[in-house]
Amino acid sequence: MANDPALSLEDFVAAVPARTRLIGLDLGTKTIGLALSDLGLGIASPMETIRRKKFTLDAEQLLTICAKQGVGGIVLGLPLNMDGSEGPRAQATRAFVRNLSQKTDLPITYWDERLSTAAVTRTLLEADTSRAKRADVVDKMAAAYILQGFLDRLGFMGLDNG
Repeated sequence: MANDPALSLEDFVAAVPARTRLIGLDLGTKTIGLALSDLGLGIASPMETIRRKKFTLDAEQLLTICAKQGVGGIVLGLPLNMDGSEGPRAQATRAFVRNLSQKTDLPITYWDERLSTAAVTRTLLEADTSRAKRADVVDKMAAAYILQGFLDRLGFMGLDNG
């Protein structure tokens, strides 16, 4: 899309410094789920959930975490409709990326997140996780699901982080 600072998969991979981690984001209206990759870009682990306040505060908290964890790139779940079209949530995600890109030089890309929250919720239900516990972990688990899908795609492309 014009005026969208997010990179294509190939450009993103080329822009990520070697031996750095990726952070995955599941952007919600009230929270941002975070997941972190290992240095080998093979495994995504749920990390934490940021309670959203204002964009500037959210971005500062996110970028502080990125600096502390040695993050070299940001993968944001893009919530497409089932038919592949974009609704209000996808537009809000693109706006978040436009604003975030003005505060950081980290490369940013999108990953199709359709069904990620549903898949994670189903897994947690199957594990008989209580409603309160599910609410507590679903956002960071969804971020890990998004990031793991992206990492798996990199693996299929034969790309690594060495």
